Amino acid sequence: MQLKPLTISAVALFGVLGLYMASAKPEKRNSGNVTNEAKIIQALKHADLQTPKRVSDADDKMKRILVFSKTNGYRHNSIGIGKKTLDLMAKSSGAFEVLISDDLENFDKDHIERFDAICFLNTTMNVFSPHKKQLKKMSEEEKNEAARLDKVRKGNLMNFIEEGKGFIGIHAATDTFYEWPEYGEMLGGYFNGHPWTKNTEVSIKADVKNQSHPLLAGVIPEGKNELRFKEEVYEYKDPYDSSKVTMLLRLDSDASEQPKNGKGAKRTDKDFGVSWIKTHKKGRVFYSSLGHNDYIYWNKNVLRHYYNGILYALGDTE
Repeated sequence: MQLKPLTISAVALFGVLGLYMASAKPEKRNSGNVTNEAKIIQALKHADLQTPKRVSDADDKMKRILVFSKTNGYRHNSIGIGKKTLDLMAKSSGAFEVLISDDLENFDKDHIERFDAICFLNTTMNVFSPHKKQLKKMSEEEKNEAARLDKVRKGNLMNFIEEGKGFIGIHAATDTFYEWPEYGEMLGGYFNGHPWTKNTEVSIKADVKNQSHPLLAGVIPEGKNELRFKEEVYEYKDPYDSSKVTMLLRLDSDASEQPKNGKGAKRTDKDFGVSWIKTHKKGRVFYSSLGHNDYIYWNKNVLRHYYNGILYALGDTE
């Protein structure tokens, strides 16, 4: 497989409507809806995404992100919208370029080195392994080769991050690689349920200790102290420890609608992180659990939040 670089320029926002990458996999719901695409473009326009000064330097290489959304468990219907949003964000801001692909060859050593960051967009379970239905049809020799590639690619991904590149996790990225503890340590925790479902109105606020953090600039609506919408919000299990990350956004469970499933949250300490950044050796990690519902991807404040986090993972912010 040969990676074909994309040419990114300062394109007028309303001129990118038809530029969605043909390689993106179609999704079941709304992914081909032009109305939704127009909403994304309008939200990007109002998100006021500032191109890093680096991009104006003609001698500097454009940063490149692999957007990967393979699933071996639950597959979110919003993945198509998420792909489109990240592609349009790249084109409209001129800050980076994206390759949208679920081809596992991108994690082979001679391919992964071409990227500056990897984005796991709503991935689930062991995405480097064949699906269990495929495994049943494979010979022992094929299974052994699949296991070998799984191990090698995990090593390549972790080396990629530890040696100074970036990782971006959106929503179900924490519902991924449970069998690989080093991944959980890198990302900052694993999914442990979502008492707040897609139809629950939630209050998302800046972490008290980090309200003035540069990555929160433009994220909380002016004149308000929260993001408020209906969204599926996660809680986490080990190795989650909010004291070991720079927490950016949290769920205010008292100000949110109470869970409707009757089970409530497992945590009793009300430590419901939503978005954070951290380092992993030399690498930079950004994670946000926002991203279940389609309209999250055309909320201008969330888009600004994603953008700030992506620039951090790329090393374009302090």
